[in-house]
Amino acid sequence: MPTALEARSRHLARHVLTPLLLCVAGTASALAQQAPAATIELPPVTVTAQKEPADPRNLPVSVTAVPSTTLLDAGVGIVSDAAMYAPNTFFTEFSARKLSNARFRGIGSSPANPGVTTYFDGVPQLNANSSSIDLLDVEQVEFIRGPQSALFGRNALGGLVNVTSRRPSLQKWGGSFSAPFANASYKEVRAAANGPIASGKAAAGFAMSWAERDGFTKNVITGNTLDNREAFSAKGQLLFTPATNWETRLILSGERARDGDYALQDLGSLRRTPFTAARDYEGYTHRDIFATTINNRFEGSRVALTTSTGFLKWKTEDSTDLDYTPLPLLRRNNAEEAFQFTQEVRLASAAKAPLHLTDAMALRWQTGVFLFTQNYDQNAVNTYSPFLLSPFIPFSVEQTSPKSALDDVGVGVFGQGTLAVHDRVNVTAGVRFDHESKDGDLATSFNPMIAPPTQVTASKSYSNVSPQVGVSYRADEKVTLYAATTGGFKAGGFNPASPPGSETYAEENTWDFEGGVKTLLAGGRVSLNASVFTIDWQDLQLNKPNPFVPGQFYIANIGGASSHGFELEAQARVHRSVDVFGSLGYTRARFDDDSTSSGVPVGGNDIPYTPTTTATVGTQVHHRLSSGIELFGRAEVVSYGAFKYDDLNIEGQDAYALTNLRVGGRGKFIFVEGWVRNAFDVRYIPVAFAYGQLAPSGFVGEMGRPRTFGINAGVTF
Repeated sequence: MPTALEARSRHLARHVLTPLLLCVAGTASALAQQAPAATIELPPVTVTAQKEPADPRNLPVSVTAVPSTTLLDAGVGIVSDAAMYAPNTFFTEFSARKLSNARFRGIGSSPANPGVTTYFDGVPQLNANSSSIDLLDVEQVEFIRGPQSALFGRNALGGLVNVTSRRPSLQKWGGSFSAPFANASYKEVRAAANGPIASGKAAAGFAMSWAERDGFTKNVITGNTLDNREAFSAKGQLLFTPATNWETRLILSGERARDGDYALQDLGSLRRTPFTAARDYEGYTHRDIFATTINNRFEGSRVALTTSTGFLKWKTEDSTDLDYTPLPLLRRNNAEEAFQFTQEVRLASAAKAPLHLTDAMALRWQTGVFLFTQNYDQNAVNTYSPFLLSPFIPFSVEQTSPKSALDDVGVGVFGQGTLAVHDRVNVTAGVRFDHESKDGDLATSFNPMIAPPTQVTASKSYSNVSPQVGVSYRADEKVTLYAATTGGFKAGGFNPASPPGSETYAEENTWDFEGGVKTLLAGGRVSLNASVFTIDWQDLQLNKPNPFVPGQFYIANIGGASSHGFELEAQARVHRSVDVFGSLGYTRARFDDDSTSSGVPVGGNDIPYTPTTTATVGTQVHHRLSSGIELFGRAEVVSYGAFKYDDLNIEGQDAYALTNLRVGGRGKFIFVEGWVRNAFDVRYIPVAFAYGQLAPSGFVGEMGRPRTFGINAGVTF
């Protein structure tokens, strides 16, 4: 039987969210029929969804751009919070910062081999452990859905998240300082400043954040909270412009997080008594990240040259009560670290100088090469209490599994051309060749040696060709129709720990077919976009719990699958002081009839962590009291349909909706605002997984964020 909170969530989605979304579409339609108002229009949008700056209405891809103004107005601090504005996107996140996995239209995978890759200023995060960080001085976050392998390669078959930092100003110094406070003893200090250091030639920027809060989950054994957080993050930039057509940016960023334990608990217990756990041991989750990015851009009269160089080092350490009970049964200490180097060099036709083939046809093109290396090491030790493994083992046992070293080297070569015919029809074709070599050294041992150690040392290579073809037709200046088909792939690899015989997994491939319409109506006051898609999988990679090593996951190829759905997005500036917005996504993602998981048929089952629907609707209102003071208010509702936690579809989460509110005032130098997230304190469990006999219900999970509220005050200059 549904709980009162679940019933309230469904009631909110049915009786509040749906009418509001229809209201957005109705308002947009009404405005489209009115005479355009030249002084009231939506702000222009530029994206780099296909590497070169472009108007998203001209691209045959589905992309949602979340600009810095929205990030500020909505109080967005991490990528997954911004994802609410993009249809058919869902993030599975644990209380540990490193575990944040994106899923677009049903496509996702493990942190070590993501299906949706996050890019920071042109540098891919090859492991998702470094993708969820504090958004400091960010200009825009883009969610590009559908395979992008033709341009971005190996881990973009579901799409990608593209995060770009704000450029330091070459004209004048500016900045901000704020001190947010909230419930759960949350406190934070944020500061940013940037400006010129050499007139018209160089600029610098700096941003930092320090924040801490208590946990939301109480350990009833000790009375402490488990999932507390504390972190310091910083970003520094140098911008050099030695000539009007040459730009170099150096970006340094880092994080030091010292958080509490996972808030995992038996799923049945969570549903009965949310935000409680019973542990005899309280652990921790730590993460350190340091990244260096060097970007160069030279704009010639005919050709633009872009280079992107990235160095990234991260390490994590966590210790947890792995049985998640008051008994001293099982404990885990896990250390991971990785270093990656990436280098891309790209040539493209200059923005204002396409290659004119005839008077009616012009070609825009780009080509490049991408190189990367990645070194990953993990050392995990599980300590079992006496008699836990067997009634014949009356002493504690340490199992070192995995102790692994994975090395990866790869190269990609790509090219794309867009042929414009009469400025009405654009035909885009692209292709990319990728090759990578992987080495794995995987070991398992016991202390004392109750079983012989095992070790697997192997090398494998993978190659792939990913094509893309798209056509767009501009019916007029307001309406663009498009259709595209793209092949995507995700390389195979090694599992640090897995059941015997599953040490390696094969490459995954997809074909995506998509079509849609993009509009800008009513003199620029209304934007309406719609798309439909279908995806076919081969050798789908699924992240599964390892039944022989609690708390450890491995990747397995399940078989075929398919995903079908549609997406709607609407924005309207109904008044110079009032914006309304909304999105709706539907996905039906299921395994093919002949798919099996660990020998069990899963054909026809839903792909885990794929809500049937996602929807967001909201409004923002501004009111200027005087030339220097402005009041504002923002309200938004985000809804997620029901989804399953596992490939056997044994357990899942019902539909739920979350409401966020924000109100405040801004002056020339001072601002103050109050906010509440999950205003109706809806209870939901966004992530859970099978846990065998250690969990009475067979599953463990973590609660989603409860209602949080606070104030934020600061100064700008």
